[in-house]
Amino acid sequence: MPDLSLQKKAKRLRIYISEKDRWRGNSLDMAIVEVLRQKGIAGATVTRGIMGYGAHSMIHTIRIEVLMSELPVVIEAIDTPEKIASVIDSIYPMVQEGLITTEDVEIVKYTHRYLNPLPADKLVSEVMTKKVVAFAPEMSIKEAWEKMLHTRIKAAPVVNDKGKLIGIVTDEDLILRAGIQQRLSVAIRMDESEISQEIKSLQDSPLKVQDVMTQPVISTLDHEPLGLATSRMVKSGLKRLPVVNDNEKLVGMLSRLDILRQVANVTTEEEDPIVPIQAGRTVRDIMKTEIPMVNEDDNLVTIIEKFSKTDSHRLIVVSDQGEAIGLVSDSDVVTRVQPESRRGILNALKNLGKPPSGKETAYDLMSPGVLTIQPESSVVDALKLMLSESRKWMVVVDENKKPVGLIDRQMMLESIAVF
Repeated sequence: MPDLSLQKKAKRLRIYISEKDRWRGNSLDMAIVEVLRQKGIAGATVTRGIMGYGAHSMIHTIRIEVLMSELPVVIEAIDTPEKIASVIDSIYPMVQEGLITTEDVEIVKYTHRYLNPLPADKLVSEVMTKKVVAFAPEMSIKEAWEKMLHTRIKAAPVVNDKGKLIGIVTDEDLILRAGIQQRLSVAIRMDESEISQEIKSLQDSPLKVQDVMTQPVISTLDHEPLGLATSRMVKSGLKRLPVVNDNEKLVGMLSRLDILRQVANVTTEEEDPIVPIQAGRTVRDIMKTEIPMVNEDDNLVTIIEKFSKTDSHRLIVVSDQGEAIGLVSDSDVVTRVQPESRRGILNALKNLGKPPSGKETAYDLMSPGVLTIQPESSVVDALKLMLSESRKWMVVVDENKKPVGLIDRQMMLESIAVF
């Protein structure tokens, strides 16, 4: 089902009838609304007029002196052009006397409490992580990289001596501007001797954190609503936002994981809520269908080439029968091959050279076991499973356990962001 909240262009369906009209013993307006609901239309509104006339030119009014009123009724629904076109075939024979119209509309915003489990009215201060590792602008690159390796944080806000936020530094900043050779997720899995060698190479660097940090930095206020901060994060393509107070002082960090945990913890006040048909988002609605995959027998060269072509840090490994059997990440490849091949692999992953040949296959390098889910599962159920297993990816499989899609934390975040 197309997701109406992701559409810009849509169709408005209007049906003009009389409240006296009937269909199979029931009022026509109720019958039409039931058809719209069964067909999965996003919503419908019925309006009862106070006065009007139709094809017979007889005026009907709600004035009290009229003993029997036949007031006009308008049923209105908005959905994708395809959905509106499909429902007209069912509605057409029901309207024996009346008017059916359609027109183009532009959707500015569409939300629904079942589509948006995000507690958007919560304050950022209630959700953020308060203990934050921050860097001083005068900190050396060597010290900053050592701190990142020790704490395993990929991004650190930079504050001046008054505690005011002035920038943010990430492992990507260090790769681009300081000569670090690999991302943090790869570095923390390398041998101690290799890590020590790289840190030693930074010892003579004159660069400071202030020389490589990103500025100005996109942040959020501690008293802003979570919905606003989430939208800002998604629109900016970020995974985290520094949180400041009205004096621009750093008071916390809001991460993608902080937000997703709030969604996973949301429970409805109703014990058995009546959820409209197709109202809740399913995994199928948000999944990515272009799946980065390799066969279990693919060699090292093929694997590295696939990383470059897909611009992905992880690949799904499938068996000869097409079933998902594991995941292989770029860090798996770097750390599980022979040490003499690692530098060549790192260069190849950055498109700085041809990948070295090797006997290792995707089966040898993968992490076995894949977290899977069915396409019709709800997004919230998928999120709860993903967080409970501490996974960043989840493979969507059909009834034969063959991959048909992929979801990750970023897709989850985008699906709940309110614009």
